[in-house]
Amino acid sequence: MPELTMDHLQAILPFIAVGFFAQLIDGALGMAFGVITNTMLVSVMGVPPARASASVHLVETFTTAASAISHILHRNVNWTLFARLVIPGMIGGVTGAYLLANIDAKAARPFVMTYLALIGVYLLWRAWRMSHNHQHKPAKIVEPLGLVGGFLDAAGGGGWGPVVTSNLLVQGTEPRQTIGTVNTAEFCLTTVISLTFILTIGLEAFTVAAIGLIIGGLMAAPLGAVLAKRIAAKRLLFLVGTVLTITSAFSLYRSLIG
Repeated sequence: MPELTMDHLQAILPFIAVGFFAQLIDGALGMAFGVITNTMLVSVMGVPPARASASVHLVETFTTAASAISHILHRNVNWTLFARLVIPGMIGGVTGAYLLANIDAKAARPFVMTYLALIGVYLLWRAWRMSHNHQHKPAKIVEPLGLVGGFLDAAGGGGWGPVVTSNLLVQGTEPRQTIGTVNTAEFCLTTVISLTFILTIGLEAFTVAAIGLIIGGLMAAPLGAVLAKRIAAKRLLFLVGTVLTITSAFSLYRSLIG
């Protein structure tokens, strides 16, 4: 980790704000921290994709720990779903981190972003059709979802929440517990991804900006679980669809013009 100086302290102040905003959205909606922060590091600072993904996942090791504790305390976690997600997610994450450290994994990104944008539009339609007495259903496809979500998260610098949360919601799961469970499982995922990056790239992969993101993320982490618990299921689904559509469409645009 680079030595922290006064110049660095001034430079990371914007990243504290970015980390706070991104984690507030992520904690409440189960997605977007990796997408927002990775976009800032790659597009604004010019950090190489592998280093950006490594930094984001180091930050998420701290923020997801705080977020997981908050979701557990607010009883937002479905432990059966958690158990089915976490192991496949970690396997996919380690694989994606190893590949990103050794090859260029950007070729599939436009296809993934197109898929996620379409899922976002579908969730908006689901939210519009959802009634107040809507009956939620347990997810049937979980383990493959965790495997793919973990892989895309590590290889793309973010994607666990958009892929896993959105697809579980498409299957009819209850939004609050889905968001809480996915956020809690993400702690295990980001920990193994960060360790993989350290072993393959080294500690020099982590940027000073990560410190600002950690500070801002930790400040916002407890608030996201409170919002997820208090916002109605229909509104949560609508917000998830909106964030997913906007972030995926923007990432698709960037990948196509890049």
